[in-house]
Amino acid sequence: MISLKLPDGSARTFPGPVTGADVAAAIGPGLAKAALAIKLDGALKDLKTTIDRDAAIEIVTAKSPDAAELMRHDAAHVLAEAVQELYPGTQITFGPATEDGFYYDFVREEAFTPDDFPKIEARMREIVERDEQIVREEWDRERAIRHFKDKGEKYKAEWIEQMPKDAVISIYRQGNWLDLCVGPHLPSTAKLGKAFKLMKLSGAYWRGDARNQQLQRIYGTCWANEAELKAHLTRLEEAEKRDHRRLGREMDLFHVQEEAVGAVFWHPKGWTLYRTLERYIRMRLEADGYVEVKTPQLVDRKLWEASGHWDKFKDAMFLATPRAEDAQAEEGERIYAIKPMNCPGAVQIFKQGLTSYRDLPIRMAEFGACHRYEPSGALHGIMRVRAFTQDDAHIFCTEEQITQESIRFCDLLRSVYRDLGFTEVVVKFSDRPPVRAGTDAIWDRAEAALQQAAKAAGIELIRNPGEGAFYGPKLEFVLRDAIGRDWQCGTLQVDFVLPERLDATHVGEDGKKHRPVMLHRAMLGSFERFIGVLIEHYAGKLPLWLAPVQAVVATITSDADAYAGEVVAALKEAGLRAEADIRNEKIGYKVREHSLAKVPLLFAIGRREAETKSVSLRRLGSEKQETLALADAVARVVKEAEVPRA
Repeated sequence: MISLKLPDGSARTFPGPVTGADVAAAIGPGLAKAALAIKLDGALKDLKTTIDRDAAIEIVTAKSPDAAELMRHDAAHVLAEAVQELYPGTQITFGPATEDGFYYDFVREEAFTPDDFPKIEARMREIVERDEQIVREEWDRERAIRHFKDKGEKYKAEWIEQMPKDAVISIYRQGNWLDLCVGPHLPSTAKLGKAFKLMKLSGAYWRGDARNQQLQRIYGTCWANEAELKAHLTRLEEAEKRDHRRLGREMDLFHVQEEAVGAVFWHPKGWTLYRTLERYIRMRLEADGYVEVKTPQLVDRKLWEASGHWDKFKDAMFLATPRAEDAQAEEGERIYAIKPMNCPGAVQIFKQGLTSYRDLPIRMAEFGACHRYEPSGALHGIMRVRAFTQDDAHIFCTEEQITQESIRFCDLLRSVYRDLGFTEVVVKFSDRPPVRAGTDAIWDRAEAALQQAAKAAGIELIRNPGEGAFYGPKLEFVLRDAIGRDWQCGTLQVDFVLPERLDATHVGEDGKKHRPVMLHRAMLGSFERFIGVLIEHYAGKLPLWLAPVQAVVATITSDADAYAGEVVAALKEAGLRAEADIRNEKIGYKVREHSLAKVPLLFAIGRREAETKSVSLRRLGSEKQETLALADAVARVVKEAEVPRA
C-alpha cells in the first residue's frame, strides 16, 4: 500500500506503484487533462514517473509556479528538433530554460540570422501540433556514446565520455528526435502550446571556454499563453524605451569606452545625480547612528588570504606588484590586490584600540570603491561594471544585538526605498552555499539568528537555497520597478566567520575577550547599478529633488536675456540646480530639447515676463503653462524639491 499526501493535507492510497498521471486521473478527469508534471517530496519529476513509496505529491499544471521553467525547457528541445529538421547536419549541444525563456546552442558552418526565425518558429508550431509523446529512457553508456558519434554529434558524445562512470544516462525522446537530458519534461509537445517567440542570436563557446569551438546561440521566450507572451513583449518594448544607456546619452549623464572597460565616465550632470544620491544616503546614515570610514584601495594579498577572499575571489581580483626596477628585494615579492570588497578593511579599523561591549553596536559605513574582473560579455552599461562604489556598512555587535540591529536596518532600508520611489519589495533568504567557510554549527547559529531577526522585523521570506555568501547567510532585498522587473539591490548578512579569521575581539561584561558578530549590509548595492535602475524605473523623469538639472530658464526673445540671469540667480540662491538657455532659437525647439534631456521644470520668459517679474512655468510631460510671480514660483519649486527626510 502506498500513501500519497496532497498539498491540502489529504492523502490518497494506492495498492501498488503508480505514476503521477495515475494519481491525477484518480483525483479527477479535469486534473488529468491539465497535468504537466509532478512534485515528489518537493522535487520536480515527469508526470509518468513511477511512485513506489509513501511521499508528498503535488500535480503541476500550467497555473503552477513551476510550470514556466518546465515549459521553457521543453521549448528549447522543440527549437533544437526544428533546427535539425530544417538544417540537416547542424549539431546540438545544450539548451536550458532561462528567467523568461530559453536558448539552445548549435554548431553549424553557416551562420543563422534573424531572417531564419519565422521559418524555425513555423516548424516549432508544427512539432507542437504533432503532439509528439515525450518519453524518458535510460541508456547504457557505450550505447549512448556510439549513438551520438554515429549521428555526428561529437559534442554530446564527448559530454557522455566525461561523465562519471556510474552516472545515469538519461535520454528524452520526442517523436523521432532525441536528446541527452536530465529532465523533467512535459508529457507531449502539444502541452507546450504556441506562446513562444525567438528573440535574438549570440555567440557562445563549448563548455564556456573561449579556447573551444564557437557555438551559435538562439534565444527565445516562452509563456503559458498568448496573453502572457504579449504582455512580456510589451514590457520589452517599454524596457527598450527606458534603457539607461540611451537615456544616459540623451540626458548627458555618462559614457563608457574601450580604454576603460567596465568603468564609468561621469559627466557633470551625471556626477551631480551621483552626489545628490550620495548626500541623501549619507544624511540617512548619520541620522541612524553610523560613523563613516575610508579604507585603502590597494591591499597586500596576505589580508585577502587571511579573510578567505583570496581562495574564493582571486580570479576576479585585479592584482598589482611594485615595478621591478624600483622595488626593494622584499617589496618586489609582494602581491597587492585592488580591493573587490570592503569587509576586511572594516575589520582592521575595528581592531585598532580596545573595544568594550559597552561600545557595541558600532555601525561603520563606507562608500567603498571596488574593482572586480567581470567578463567583458557580462558588462552592461552602468548596471554591470568592473569599477563601482558600494554603499557598504558593517555593524559590529553582540549575538544578542543581531535582532534589534536587523530590525533597525530593515526599517531604514524600507524608508529609503520609499523615498526613492520603490514600494514593492520582496526579500529572499539565502542560506549556506556548497563551498563556504566556517563549521556547520556556526552556520546553524547564523541562519537561525537571521531568520529570527527577519521574523521580528515583520518580513516574509522567500527561500533562495545555497546562495549565501561564503562566510554567512543573507537577506536579499528585491525591488520591483515601474514595469514589473525585479532588481536585487540591498543585502543583510550575518557573519560569525570573518571576525574569527581576522581575529577581531571586544572585551565582554566578564572582562574576557569575545568575538563580535559582523553584519554586512547595503541598501543600494552599488551607486552605479542603482542609478541605472533609477533611470529605467523613472524613464529618465527623475523626482525633482534627484534631477541633475532641476530647472531651465529659456528665453522667448533676446529682450529677456538679462532677466533670465536674474531668474537663474534667484533659483540658485534658493538652492536649486538651474541653467539659462538664451540661445537664438525658437522656444518650441528649446522645449523639445530640454524635454528630451528630461529637465523637470522649464521657466519660459519673454518681454512681458521681464517687465512683470514673472515666469511661465511648464512641467515635463505637460502642455500646460502657469504664469506666476517670480518669488511665488521660486517658493513653490523649492518646496517641491525638498530632499526626503526621515
